[in-house]
Amino acid sequence: MCGICCVVTLCSQRAIHDFLSEDILCHLRRRGPDSSQELIKTVSDLSYQCVFSGHILHMRGLVTPQPLEDANNNVFLWNGEIFSGVHVGNLENDTEVVFHHLASCSSEMDILSLFSSLQGPWAFIYYEAPSHSLWFGRDYFGRRSLLWQFSNDVDRAFCLSSVSGCSESGSQWQEVPACGIFKIDLKACAATKSLSLTLFPWKYSCREKAVEEKCINVLDQVSKDLPNHVHLVLNESNLRAPVIPLNKTVSKASSACPSSNFSNINGVVSVETLQEFLAEEHKKNLACQFIDVLNEAVKRRVLCLCRDPDQITREVPSMSHKRAHIAVLFSGGIDSMVIAALADKHVPLEEPIDLLNVAFMMKEQAKHRGTAKRQTGHEVQLDLLCPQESCQDPAADTGTHSSCFDVPDRITGRAGLKELEAINPSRTWNFVEINVTLEELKKMRKEHIYYLIYPLDTVLDDSIGCAIWFASRGEGFISNQGELKPYKSPAKVVLTGIGADEQLAGYSRHRVCFTKDGLEGLNKELEMELGRISSRNLGRDDRIISDHGKEARFPFLDEDVVSFLNSLPVSEKADLTLPRGIGEKLILRLAAKELGLTASAVLPKRAVQFGSRIAKLESNSEKASDTCSRLKLLSVDEL
Repeated sequence: MCGICCVVTLCSQRAIHDFLSEDILCHLRRRGPDSSQELIKTVSDLSYQCVFSGHILHMRGLVTPQPLEDANNNVFLWNGEIFSGVHVGNLENDTEVVFHHLASCSSEMDILSLFSSLQGPWAFIYYEAPSHSLWFGRDYFGRRSLLWQFSNDVDRAFCLSSVSGCSESGSQWQEVPACGIFKIDLKACAATKSLSLTLFPWKYSCREKAVEEKCINVLDQVSKDLPNHVHLVLNESNLRAPVIPLNKTVSKASSACPSSNFSNINGVVSVETLQEFLAEEHKKNLACQFIDVLNEAVKRRVLCLCRDPDQITREVPSMSHKRAHIAVLFSGGIDSMVIAALADKHVPLEEPIDLLNVAFMMKEQAKHRGTAKRQTGHEVQLDLLCPQESCQDPAADTGTHSSCFDVPDRITGRAGLKELEAINPSRTWNFVEINVTLEELKKMRKEHIYYLIYPLDTVLDDSIGCAIWFASRGEGFISNQGELKPYKSPAKVVLTGIGADEQLAGYSRHRVCFTKDGLEGLNKELEMELGRISSRNLGRDDRIISDHGKEARFPFLDEDVVSFLNSLPVSEKADLTLPRGIGEKLILRLAAKELGLTASAVLPKRAVQFGSRIAKLESNSEKASDTCSRLKLLSVDEL
């Protein structure tokens, strides 16, 4: 994980560092605390200048300061991990490996072919000195953040950065679209005194009818968000998507009545229901295939990092002589449970795994303990509420349990911990209880979180962004011989389950879509989900988690996992004729049962903003899609 930044000026009268503020550099250093370096390129005869800034979080091989420069004056900034496609040895650094491959490219096609072959999350900036070209982009899913900002027409400057800063110029930052790779001919731009981008869009290897139409849509979509003085040209060279297209096959049988053998479930779902499905050889085989491909994805993500065998945990020396290198954003729901169970297969046994569980203090209005909503069948009442007077500051008395943090995700998290301990009692599972008060939420949002969520700005972005920021920080309490002791997770890798709901019909809106438009409509919705995941989720989540000097890794968005799931018809992945807790993400639930999980395998989906109880904490009148006033730059008195 790194923080990368590049500023380019074309014939500007202002100094180039005027466009690179100190607050941007500060934010970048938080992402990359292990090394910071800057390089300036001035091409006087062509009247352009570039400054490259690299900030490194060391994860693999030898520490490799960035930016890298070779004998031909090419410059490379890389924020990513190569898990497959190009060989990276155990002792090698993938930044150097990719730069070496780039240096051997002799044409545009070679560069596009290289990036087509890479598997893993990445964002990059590459200055190709001989041709005066600047290349940049994000991976197919947009798992790493990259923003751009264009100055006004007079200054003729632009900036690329992993994270933004305060914009005094009035020029807005935007996420670089994860729709392909961009190239700027700096020589031509300097000559014409105008800025022009060339976009090489992602394409599937197979030839589809809709490809040409899709490219036109991409061109329109990107162009509409650019300033008027920035021009965009589409080049339809072959940048191959790293996954296969979504299988939209809908058979008459599955469309009519999927899982008719189980029509008498009548809303009552149990683990035994999954066992009935697994009695069918076809379903069992699919579940096992899914386990195999997801297991490999998790394996790559927990083993591709430096482990110092002599590094001793100082936080809780009595519990383990080893420190945790891997953490999981953990609610006890099926996504995080499956990831934790698979990580357990590959993380060295003597090494703890940190389960990061966040809870926000429940509101004063929540006074009626155990207030019951009407439940259906298998649903368990988790909305336990407590009198405000029972809430305590966890820092004031770390040995006692504070029930005002018993939010739904805390309850399912503790239950999930017991399941994992039953699967592997030899593992040290650090269940990290991260408790957040309203005061700390307001303070940290103002100091850090708002600029990480930016340029996104909705109530939903605020809720999810804040929850993930506190969870990934990893500061909380763990149980040591029955007492809660302060603990801060040292893990640099944070595994997250994002991508499961988007591919396996996990959201409630998918049921609405299925009810209205059937499997055809559900297919369109799932295709759209994955297509917009970069702009809706991944850039934001990368900026949030990286702010702690940690790296987010997404097993469900591994290219092989996505291709496997894309190869299946939707009826093999989910069955929304079945009740909540089983029909959505059915293939994942079957896999969970095969892995030995029990009650967690049939837990219904609950979004983090509701499970952690951050939603509605500060306002009951907001909608998720509303612009969030709390993300604006406000004075302390206004917060």
